[in-house]
Amino acid sequence: MAFQDWMKQANLIGGDWVGADGGETIDVTNPVDGSVIGTVPKGGRAETARAIDAAAAAFPAFRDISLMERCGLLWKLHDALMDHQKDLAELLTVEMGKPLAEAMGEIAIGAQYVRWFAEEARRAKGEIVPAGVNGRRILVTKHAIGVVGMITPWNFPSSMLARKVAPALAVGCTVVAKPATATPYSGLAWGALAEEVGYPAGVVNVVTGSAREIAGAIMDDARVRKVTFTGSTEVGKELIRQSADTVKKVSMELGGNAPFLVFDDADLDRAVEGAMVSKFRNAGQTCVCANRIYVQSGIHDAFVERLVEKTRAMKVGDGREKGVEQGPMIDMDAVEKVEAFVEDATSKGAEVVTGGGRHGKGGTFFEPTVMTGATQAMRFASEEIFGPLAPIFRFETEEEAIEMANDTVYGLACYAYTADLGRAFRLNEGLQYGMIGINSGLITTVEAPFGGVKESGLGKEGGSQGLEDYLETKYVCVDGI
Repeated sequence: MAFQDWMKQANLIGGDWVGADGGETIDVTNPVDGSVIGTVPKGGRAETARAIDAAAAAFPAFRDISLMERCGLLWKLHDALMDHQKDLAELLTVEMGKPLAEAMGEIAIGAQYVRWFAEEARRAKGEIVPAGVNGRRILVTKHAIGVVGMITPWNFPSSMLARKVAPALAVGCTVVAKPATATPYSGLAWGALAEEVGYPAGVVNVVTGSAREIAGAIMDDARVRKVTFTGSTEVGKELIRQSADTVKKVSMELGGNAPFLVFDDADLDRAVEGAMVSKFRNAGQTCVCANRIYVQSGIHDAFVERLVEKTRAMKVGDGREKGVEQGPMIDMDAVEKVEAFVEDATSKGAEVVTGGGRHGKGGTFFEPTVMTGATQAMRFASEEIFGPLAPIFRFETEEEAIEMANDTVYGLACYAYTADLGRAFRLNEGLQYGMIGINSGLITTVEAPFGGVKESGLGKEGGSQGLEDYLETKYVCVDGI
């Protein structure tokens, strides 16, 4: 097979691949050169309503199949992802732009999430609670919540869906997924994979088109009992408001503003490598990437020198070319946003040490950029960059670093490099973040809960906690024993 074989240019609703009712389509482009690679249906409320119909109709039977059958289907889904890893990764690179090596890793971790939840579903246990009255038994049981609406972003269009689809299917929920308009094919491929491995019609439905209309239909329908969203804090807040009318369960993985703290006692080489991975992976277009790099005075100059050296050596180009480490940004709006951050910072005294503008390759390519002299007064201190710009702040004391790191409404991920074990524990207590990497710039793993605090979201994905958002808890009192 080739990647084109997975490029489904139709929606999957109730087991049928169909277009939009009015025949309208949306062009999907390759960010490398803006060329149109295909189209997807421009669906809306009517198409989404039918997808919810299909998911609601499929739910009772799917919920009631045996646990081992559900686990077996997930194992098959895992194997299908890995069997087609290269083609799925190339499809991802063509529509999103990230280097092929990163895309291969994204497909692989998506498969790991599927495998993890195939195993974790067998441990979704209830409990028997001691009763305070003789002759009674108190039972606490777990049950699939029902139809789940899923809305995913463009920056990790496959693995973001994996973290939602896998636990939902593991416990017996059915799915209506809305992938990002910029990268719909990686989402539609999940529908094709589910179909290939034998999921019943209606269990997995994928709808593309108007984000507002599709999300509106999902939020308005009382049969959708759970909505999971990954994206901006602004949109997440609006979905939370809309969820109130039908009292849906929601999980939100929202924006980030990750601080990256480097203390004087850090392993310099390790800290620089961690910063490169955290900052420039996916061209900085990740919610957990280093947004603000705080370096203690004693190590500041040496850190900057090595980071700049490595940044200048990065190969920028088409993600399918050998050795490319940074692809294009997703669109021109993203480029202009990074340009605005650079302009704001330089106007307030920061200095561009390397990069700082659009790349000579043109289009949406942007130079990997390092700036020094950053301060809390600059926009990127409070706003998410989402691009290949590494601003370096200088600090003097541990207390100052923690205070600056927490000076944000976000609380998703943060990183710190230190050889002091006591400091590591103090940072765990003091940093207001859902995920903390000590001496590591890449911490996402299927075994641990992924999620933030403050305005970075609600709920956790991955880990033993990852099933909870797809389950309802019931209490049964049995009397007269």
